Amino acid sequence: MNEIIHINETNIVAFLNSGKGVLDVGKSFSRKIYLVSASVAGAYYVDGIYKLIEKIKVGTKLHFVREPDNKYDKLAILVKDENDNKLGYIPREKNPILARLMDAGKLIYGTVKKANNDDSYINIEMEIFMDD
Repeated sequence: MNEIIHINETNIVAFLNSGKGVLDVGKSFSRKIYLVSASVAGAYYVDGIYKLIEKIKVGTKLHFVREPDNKYDKLAILVKDENDNKLGYIPREKNPILARLMDAGKLIYGTVKKANNDDSYINIEMEIFMDD
């Protein structure tokens, strides 16, 4: 312990992950668990969706945000792309279990399986996973 390390907000994460910190915690084993497939609901109503869908490719990572205060669905889950752009929602019929998992602190995420746009119909198919 001859070495003094000065910690600030820019290097704290690197320090904790370096193995030199007092909180040297090993990473637990985790695995990717497939949960369900779904198409993004409500994409047609998203401003600028036609420009966004041009950039969405198969394999694009999606993240989800719970919206418990949503006035239409208390179990609503917002779907966003890698750049934090709103794409729509997980369909209502898929929400109950996914919302409860998220509320329990589980990380639920998705990847784009297929995305197309024919100017009258937008379809973004996704696979939904959980790490455990």
